[in-house]
Amino acid sequence: MSAKAISEYTGKELLYRHLKRLDFVDKPIAVKIDDHDDFDKAISGATWFNEGRKGVIKPDQLIKRRGKHGLVKWGDLKTIREWYLSNKGKAVQVGKTTGRLHNFIVEPFVEHNETDEMYMAILSRRDHDIIMFYEKGGIDVGDIDIKARKLLVPVELGESSMELPETELQRLVEPVAEEKRSLVGTFIRELYNVYKDNFFTYLEINPLVMNNGKVYILDLAAKLDETALFLCSEKWKTRTGEAVEFPAPFGRDLTAEEQYIADLDAKTGASLKLTILNRHGRIWTMVAGGGASVVFADTVCDLGGAAELANYGEYSGDPSETQTYEYAKTILGVMTEGPPRPDGKVLIIGGSIANFTNVAMTFKGIVRAFETFQERLHEHRVTIYVRRGGPNYQEGLRKMKESGTKLNLPVYVYGPETHMTSIVAAALGVRPLPDSPHAPQTTGQFLLQPERNTAGTVPSAPVSNAATSPRRKQPRIAGKGDGNGTCASGTLADVCDSLFESDTKAVIWGQQIKAVQGMLDFDFVCGREQPSVVASTYPFTGDHKQKFYFGHKEILIPAYKSMKSAFTSHPDASVMVSFASLRSVYETVLEALEHPQIRVIAIIAEGVPENLTRKLIKAASERGVTLIGPATVGGIKPGCFKIGNTGGMMDNILSSKLYRPGSVAYVSRSGGMSNELNNIIAQNTDGVFEGIAIGGDRYPGSTYTDHILRYEHDDRVKMMVLLGEVGGVEEYKIVNALKEKKITKPLIAWCIGTCADYITSEVQFGHAGASADAKAETAAAKNEALREAGAYVPTSFDDLGTQIAAVYKDLLEKGVIEPKEERPPPAVPMDYAWARELGLIRKPASFMTSICDERGEELLYAGVPITRVLEQGLGVGGVLGLLWFQKRLPDYANKFIEICLMLTADHGPAVSGAHNTIVCARAGKDLISSLVSGLLTIGDRFGGALDGAARQFSEALDKGWSPMQFVNEQRRIGKHIMGIGHRVKSINNPDKRVEILKNFALDRTKFGQETPLLNFALQVEKITTAKKPNLILNVDGAIGVIFVDILRHSGMFTASEAQETIEIGALNGLFVLGRSLGFIGHYLDQRRLKQGLYRHPWDDITYVMPEGEFGIDRLNG
Repeated sequence: MSAKAISEYTGKELLYRHLKRLDFVDKPIAVKIDDHDDFDKAISGATWFNEGRKGVIKPDQLIKRRGKHGLVKWGDLKTIREWYLSNKGKAVQVGKTTGRLHNFIVEPFVEHNETDEMYMAILSRRDHDIIMFYEKGGIDVGDIDIKARKLLVPVELGESSMELPETELQRLVEPVAEEKRSLVGTFIRELYNVYKDNFFTYLEINPLVMNNGKVYILDLAAKLDETALFLCSEKWKTRTGEAVEFPAPFGRDLTAEEQYIADLDAKTGASLKLTILNRHGRIWTMVAGGGASVVFADTVCDLGGAAELANYGEYSGDPSETQTYEYAKTILGVMTEGPPRPDGKVLIIGGSIANFTNVAMTFKGIVRAFETFQERLHEHRVTIYVRRGGPNYQEGLRKMKESGTKLNLPVYVYGPETHMTSIVAAALGVRPLPDSPHAPQTTGQFLLQPERNTAGTVPSAPVSNAATSPRRKQPRIAGKGDGNGTCASGTLADVCDSLFESDTKAVIWGQQIKAVQGMLDFDFVCGREQPSVVASTYPFTGDHKQKFYFGHKEILIPAYKSMKSAFTSHPDASVMVSFASLRSVYETVLEALEHPQIRVIAIIAEGVPENLTRKLIKAASERGVTLIGPATVGGIKPGCFKIGNTGGMMDNILSSKLYRPGSVAYVSRSGGMSNELNNIIAQNTDGVFEGIAIGGDRYPGSTYTDHILRYEHDDRVKMMVLLGEVGGVEEYKIVNALKEKKITKPLIAWCIGTCADYITSEVQFGHAGASADAKAETAAAKNEALREAGAYVPTSFDDLGTQIAAVYKDLLEKGVIEPKEERPPPAVPMDYAWARELGLIRKPASFMTSICDERGEELLYAGVPITRVLEQGLGVGGVLGLLWFQKRLPDYANKFIEICLMLTADHGPAVSGAHNTIVCARAGKDLISSLVSGLLTIGDRFGGALDGAARQFSEALDKGWSPMQFVNEQRRIGKHIMGIGHRVKSINNPDKRVEILKNFALDRTKFGQETPLLNFALQVEKITTAKKPNLILNVDGAIGVIFVDILRHSGMFTASEAQETIEIGALNGLFVLGRSLGFIGHYLDQRRLKQGLYRHPWDDITYVMPEGEFGIDRLNG
């Protein structure tokens, strides 16, 4: 959830800090107290009590209408103390929620009259902000939506364009007494500026008091866009420098298990969420995917299991085996605590059909958790129901089934041939088990099960293909200001309503090799004559070409450093798929919008700040460009085009018949659920015509209505499916369109999130936009409204497939849909890497080595762990200190140097230096020639990052930058941070070498000095790993920053000596010296093993000969 509530104390502190230049705003020092504090000690900061003033105390726990619930008390210090002591830890009920009072805020009491009270609020909406003001305030203000005056501020690209017009502002405050009007107007203007600059999404002050020329903020509620942290880390601080925290909702204090998962989630690029609803409940879930997690909870509640639903949560984003194990272990730990229930418990392991998550890998972690809790699972009589699909799901389901047999657990396993939520009814005992349980296959059987692949396949034809979706008409070209979206011809039947056709071409932003290859494989199986991807662009690489496959044929696709060069070179590209990160996607999309050929931009990134998304929507609308996303997997048009990883692996594309168009178009928020819709529609109709996942954020670039109306205007679409969600009001636009007959084709609709009506405490469901702020925003209310407007609405998601089948059958009988003869698609070869993952192939190694193994958790030299090597203490550091620096360094510095040499001595035969040394040795060259061959590879790309890391980090610290400022600056100038990042290791799979260095340098009993630069680098690492878990402080960075700390703070070097040592490359010398030990070892090893001359195999080389005038055909002709 991007919009997160903050405490009243935090909200006021932010306002006081950023409104400091407004002298007429009272900015008292409030005191926050929790239920474990000593009251008298905590209240000592409230010096205004000593002046004889009264105070106000109230709980600060996101409780609405505290005054009406008797949770506000004012009086002298004695009265405040007595109220605190009698209410701390007290359980109170607010609405349906019961919670414990544990956090309080104490402020000076403001003497005022009721006539001094006013109300104001600022709210963000998709295309504008709303400023609400009412000249009266307080707890009895009444229906404020009707009474308050409103000022709408349209979203604009430039902040200066979103200033409040003076005439409108004066109209807003017109009822205020004349002597107060000017100050109130100034306050609102400045408050709105703070609102924008700090990425607030909601701000309410009631009452806002003004008397004696002063403005007082008495009660405040606010929400911030949490995703804007990378932009606002320095702004989001109190006046004393405390960082903003986001408290749990009232009644939802995090349990130890929830906190553990939250901490785990913060350290990974995957998504791990857990909310425990009822520790004693019988029904437990472990669901993959944000949308799917909501659907499973809905189905449990819809089938009468709400009272027994124990938890809500999700794991998604391709978590590792270890992360999944920790997640599953946490759930099983709570599930099997306490005395067993006579009726036992059920565990539902569900999920939609994954797009890119390796199902087998995540299931390995869950199986490990089963093994850990085997006895307790038996003791609590746990029955397990599994339904999953996606990459390598066959192997994953096989492992699940095998674990049940091995551990003697009742495990029922189903694949994508079974409706997603069918296992829920069976788990609750409402219906029998589904008819055809999945018979797990071995990994060797990669081809589809015969019963799922009804079309079969034919041998691939690498020369030419026949399109399964012929091109209709020429698309219009969007121009700047072409915001009405009309076609060049002006006719609705024209293909202007179509985003993609069989000749659509795209440019990809980012280095997403797997996603691009997946798009090309889809193109080939659809029968496209040419690939849909014509180029990629990425500012951190130079212009070059990348190799891909189109069927059997190897092709080269250009990659450009400049986006302008990409679009100029490929004027027929009308789509951009952006894999840019949340930090850079805004600038990237704005740049793309400057190219008039662009019609569609897909934004894959999650966590894009809402204010930036709103501006992108504005800019795209002005240019007539359709945005898909943010926070989306994209969309798919069978037979034509797919975005990135949409549709999953090739086996799912074939089984869901996505290689040719059907008659059904759909739109959803969730990427995982869109893949599930592909499956449901394929099983119950002639297949999908087009499907779009608009994205899970509160403000998706395009809306349900945009796409449903497109489908309505496309005569190739015969029926439509809408999968809505709890939260927001977009579905009501569909309701109105139905009532106004703008939608005439059959529409099957279902809004997920009905479980919210059964859960008393506030829970964030699935996506950022899935949160109801009013009754009309609930899923149940939307479903009823859609049903009344004429949509086909099933009784639950469990019946969605049945409802779709019924509508399709009716259209068949009426002749609206005419089934087409199935034509088998060409077979697409499997990639080597995926075949190896499935265990289908093996390949002899090119090298043999007996001295080093870097593959495990700890580096080994000739079979000896690195920690054991370090324990020998060779004393080289003291010698090096004398020879290099003419100084006797402290013992801890000598020890550090020895550690560096041992850690950098070798890292296996695969790196470039060792590779060169081995090739030279096998060619019969002498030791020195072989060693030099390896050393010559050391440079910026290999082993030369020590000096660079030392310079970058030390310069940033010397300039007084914060870690976040440093990261943002490197991003702005387009430079990588030297010493950050690892190909294999990550925050969850740490590099043992870095751990050794950090532990040594931070232990003051061993390392006798301060390490300010290391501390700074570790703060940078926290920021970079929040973006991507493998952006860790690597061994080069760790050595560089620690060595600078020695130079600057050991007392052995002057400032000029320390700086000179960094500049002349002494730090890289540590790497050269250490790595020479390993290079010599590889030389000796190859001679000892008597390895012959090495020749690289020709089948590992791509030969690309010239074509055309100078090609072989020309010469033969």
